[in-house]
Amino acid sequence: MLFDNIKIEIANTTKDYLQIEKLADVIWREHYIPIVGKPQIDYMLEKFQSVKPITEQVKNGCAYYIINFEGVSVGYISIKKEIDALFLSKIYVLSSYRGKKIGKTAMAFVEDKVKQYKLDKIRLTVNIHNTNSIKAYEKLGFKNIGPIVADIGNGFIMDDYEMVKHIPA
Repeated sequence: MLFDNIKIEIANTTKDYLQIEKLADVIWREHYIPIVGKPQIDYMLEKFQSVKPITEQVKNGCAYYIINFEGVSVGYISIKKEIDALFLSKIYVLSSYRGKKIGKTAMAFVEDKVKQYKLDKIRLTVNIHNTNSIKAYEKLGFKNIGPIVADIGNGFIMDDYEMVKHIPA
């Protein structure tokens, strides 16, 4: 999908998954280490955002997309169609490319997917201490519907809020 100088393409090869792994390594370390600490990020990157788990997630119904800005891979999206919502699992952009309408374009792409799937809402989870992202989601029309705490193994938990945005047909 193309929006001016932003192109969003399905990730469906090992090469694509390796690119996502590299993007995740940079983005997550910069953004999440101050929030949850390096040991948890090391664990989560290996468990969820390396080639093997991404491959498994795709086999189990997740779709990954790489976001390119002026020909450079700058972020990625992961979504999964659920019974009554589209779960936005991941939407990340390198910090040096923020403020260029990439995130808004990516969200418009996700909203188009909601309509294609004939659903009426997007659901996501966000760390309760990730205040800038929470504010950004609220500005985009998401409502906080409450906390979710999930044990992700190795003594770590994800302490998140669930947020939902209704999309008119």
